[in-house]
Amino acid sequence: MKMLKNIAVIAIALSLLVPVISSADQLDKVIKRGQLNCGVVLDFPPMGYFDRNNKPAGFDVDYCHDLGSALGVKVNVLNLTWGERIPSLISGKTDVVIGSTSDTLERAKSVGFTYPYFVFKFQTFSKKGVNINTFDDLKHIKVGAALGTTYETEYLAYAKKKGWGKNNYTAFKSENDAYLGLYQGKVDAIISTNTNIATKLQTKEFKDYVAGPFVPHYDDIVGIITKRSEVSWINYLNLFLVHQIRDGNLNKHHNTHFGTDAPAGLIQTLRDNK
Repeated sequence: MKMLKNIAVIAIALSLLVPVISSADQLDKVIKRGQLNCGVVLDFPPMGYFDRNNKPAGFDVDYCHDLGSALGVKVNVLNLTWGERIPSLISGKTDVVIGSTSDTLERAKSVGFTYPYFVFKFQTFSKKGVNINTFDDLKHIKVGAALGTTYETEYLAYAKKKGWGKNNYTAFKSENDAYLGLYQGKVDAIISTNTNIATKLQTKEFKDYVAGPFVPHYDDIVGIITKRSEVSWINYLNLFLVHQIRDGNLNKHHNTHFGTDAPAGLIQTLRDNK
């Protein structure tokens, strides 16, 4: 009788192990499929954009291809808006999003974050002649930003704290729409990243525009995102980011898209925050 009970206990234990053994994690799934579905925001140069041949390009796109090479699989780059990043993971459309996603605690309730891989500043951008000497001057003008971005969140939180609210604020569907709205005069200034603004200042369309004050006391630290439950996959992605620094790929891509070596401060910040 005792032997039968022991056999029954072992059988139950084995039955509980079967789902764990038979269920492949995301890392296994990507390798078996032979393709990485990598989401990128492609209206956010130089991190993501379409090149002259209408092919995805940019710093984030290069990281997608580096990850695919490390895994030994093909890469399918999927164009996302800011608001589509998290839903694309939840629905299974993407395996990973390398989309300059700020690592907020609120977002971490929905998705899993890797170590940081880049750091931005948030900045105002306006036509020359608009009176913006400090960030508080935004109170008196029409302001816009792309919907679902951390700089939208930070601006609205700052405006609420200062007491002027959001009556002067316009949310745009995408990054391109925000810049178009500024160009068309729908708003007097927008909030964007220092990297994107630097890119726009090199274009003919925005030669009469200027970069203004930064969002006070804020560095935008971004990570790669995937499904929150995929711990093994996140561990692999973390090691991948370490190798991007160690193997020189971070520096190579920074040279390609920003024209300089990656600043020592950026590399140190990424190492400290990992």
